[in-house]
Amino acid sequence: MMQELPPTISVEQAAAVLGISRRSAYRAAAAGELPTLRLGRRLLVPTPRLLALLGLPAGCPDAALSPSPAASSRHERTSNPPADR
Repeated sequence: MMQELPPTISVEQAAAVLGISRRSAYRAAAAGELPTLRLGRRLLVPTPRLLALLGLPAGCPDAALSPSPAASSRHERTSNPPADR
């Protein structure tokens, strides 16, 4: 079942989808590489334009906008510290 995607997402959410850092996403937005809309103080990414950037059709299910595995695993911590060499 396909669910309706929100018309916009935050820059932080777009960063997670793209598998990049928050800082890189804001830099890409400032450089015009990531499409954004400014509403008051909020900077938002239009979902259809993000999907187009990813080469996906506008009617993609929500799974298309889930964070990339690389983005989520990058922030995981291990319980064992690295061994001294």
